[in-house]
Amino acid sequence: MASFLAFLNLAQREAAKNYEGASLVIAGAGSGKTRVLTYRIAYMLAKGVSPYTVMALTFTNKAAREMRERIASLIDPKVAHSLWMGTFHSIFARILRIEAESLGFTNNFSIYDPTDSKSLIRTIVREMELDEKIYRDKAIHDRISDAKNHLITPALYANNSERREIDRMSRLDRLHEIYDIYARRCKTANAMDFDDLLLFTNVLFRDFPETLQKYAERFKYILVDEYQDTNLAQYSIVKLLSQHHQNLCVVGDDAQSIYSFRGANIQNILNFKKDYPDCKVYKLEQNYRSTQNIVNAANSLISKNEQQLHKQCFSEGEEGEKLTVFQTLSDQEEGLRVVADIANRYYTEHLQYSDFAILYRTNAQSRIFEDCLRHKNIPYRIHAGMSFYQRKEIKDLLAYLRLAVNHRDNEAFKRIVNYPKRGIGDTTLSRIEISAAQKQLSLWDAILGLTPEQADVKGMTYKKLSNFLLMIDSMHAEAAAKNAYELAVEVANKSGILEDLRAEKTMENISKLENIEELLNSVKAFCENYKEENGSDPNIEQYLETVSLLTEDDNDNDNKNTVTLMTVHAAKGLEFGYVYVVGLEEGLFPSQNTFSLQQNLEEERRLCYVAITRAKTKATLSFAQSRFKWGNHITCTPSRFISELDPRYVNTPIYVADVRTMSYNSSEDSNYSFAYKKAKPAPTNQYTFAANANLKAIPKSGYAPSFHPENYDAVKEGATVEHERFGRGKVVSIDGAGADARVTIQFALAGQKTLLLKFAKLAVVN
Repeated sequence: MASFLAFLNLAQREAAKNYEGASLVIAGAGSGKTRVLTYRIAYMLAKGVSPYTVMALTFTNKAAREMRERIASLIDPKVAHSLWMGTFHSIFARILRIEAESLGFTNNFSIYDPTDSKSLIRTIVREMELDEKIYRDKAIHDRISDAKNHLITPALYANNSERREIDRMSRLDRLHEIYDIYARRCKTANAMDFDDLLLFTNVLFRDFPETLQKYAERFKYILVDEYQDTNLAQYSIVKLLSQHHQNLCVVGDDAQSIYSFRGANIQNILNFKKDYPDCKVYKLEQNYRSTQNIVNAANSLISKNEQQLHKQCFSEGEEGEKLTVFQTLSDQEEGLRVVADIANRYYTEHLQYSDFAILYRTNAQSRIFEDCLRHKNIPYRIHAGMSFYQRKEIKDLLAYLRLAVNHRDNEAFKRIVNYPKRGIGDTTLSRIEISAAQKQLSLWDAILGLTPEQADVKGMTYKKLSNFLLMIDSMHAEAAAKNAYELAVEVANKSGILEDLRAEKTMENISKLENIEELLNSVKAFCENYKEENGSDPNIEQYLETVSLLTEDDNDNDNKNTVTLMTVHAAKGLEFGYVYVVGLEEGLFPSQNTFSLQQNLEEERRLCYVAITRAKTKATLSFAQSRFKWGNHITCTPSRFISELDPRYVNTPIYVADVRTMSYNSSEDSNYSFAYKKAKPAPTNQYTFAANANLKAIPKSGYAPSFHPENYDAVKEGATVEHERFGRGKVVSIDGAGADARVTIQFALAGQKTLLLKFAKLAVVN
């Protein structure tokens, strides 16, 4: 036995050294699966297996590179270099270049990226004289991509009644024609797109059995990482190549299968034993990442899934803190409490900011946490994404608001003059820019001061420009009569941004709509805060002045000592000392789009499992009793996932005021109904978790405050009061009397605020 296997535990060692035959390595979170795969390959090579007969498939170039480097450190680097190791796409592109002529390509074929593909699709749509607002390049590209990942060629697509019916319902009746033309144009251009690399490998092996035999005989050993993330095209290739020698090793964790929206099929790993009845199964159950409480809590959650390969993960590390649940009054207070906890731990436990991560279900949720972190001067970075205020849809709406206020804002003008599309092209804009520069005018003034002939613009295009100016002018007029929030809603609708994003219900557009909603929520919160402090409604200029400070890049994203903000999907494969999983509410996490199907709900539960198991030392979960949705406060229900955690590993909710209890009535088809009832009043921090299947914050005694007091004189200096967003605080001073009094309050989380009593909706606690 190679000496380096001594560094593995018994289960890992067994999986690494038994490399003959089919193997399924079920690897729990933090169990060292990549280590096992690496050592298995190194052991094979040390035992004399030729590197030319080994194919190792990963999902990222980074993973392949790190594995190769690790193998090279264990054995002869030259041997490691000869391995066929890489991503699915890179390995099969290599085979396709060798066999290109069989498929009618030459070996120097181009590989189109999504931008190339969408450009070609736009050209085809225009040539077919189809409505580009309906036949959008992104939607067409996504559907063609999905078809290819399911091994559906243009001919099969044209005869697929189910897909054709879905297209018809989306008013994309001619999508099958576009797919056919697109495929032929790629062939003429000697090009394949990213998905073709998998599709054409399948076609190659299907149509040329002698070619399949050549590679199936050559690659005696095939290893696949993250097998739970494979789609049909990948699954099919692996099955075809491994059929000769049957030496296939797949490593993965069904409990971390969270990418069905990309085509991943969890059944590939669940049914592995059916595909390979004689396979050996190895379970890596020891978690080296997290404390015992984190592992046990995660186990209790994922055990609720019906579709799974059962394993019992454990940790021999320290017992650690229990999971903590923050229950807050609002989404704003959720942000304040999470950031306050980070700041407290940072200073009292002498940690680094890089020890902390905030994980959320949707990108739009980052805004509140960004604002709170900025307020506390805590550096942060958005992982695998960008700052909320730098997202395209956010900048687009802000550009409309900026131009409505200041017509001479050329950057805002250029950004939105043709978004949504209104037939004003780059050539037209370029001509106007030249003319404006010559006359030293803004773009707006140049258009107003020029005739169509002077601007060298066709009459119809000039009319479109004039209509755009009239629309912005009408927004400017509305600004005088509306507060910032009312105008923002008006502009979002009148500009056509909402209509554009709602026209097509893709995952991308849904995410963008959520971001627009979150921006409007921020405007609403700004208006309410401003009115409480000043007694009047703010206008849009005051809001933009505030936002202009927030949009500056005042966080050093290159500085590794930063708090990380990211979606749970993006967090897979990463780990942090302290993890905050936020927004755990029904309809948010789990997403409201998952309630109808059991399989979708189980994937959401796996997603929550992934979130919790990112934590090494401490996992904190949070949910809000209310949050803004399209400018209105809505009542939120805590996520069922919180109630599914074994209470032995979870601390009781912290800071609950107006509590509502929830019960689930589960039917076989996983539809849920909710029953609400007002809880008995209780003071802060005196709550217990019920040990049954439901989450019930059960108050013991005390006062549940109302946020609409009738007696303003009850608010006195020294009194403890409750605010629906800022939480609990103490009255420092009062200036004036009755409803018009100004009250200065030191809030525990939000700091000191001066509010007008008649707008503040305070409740006296004692």
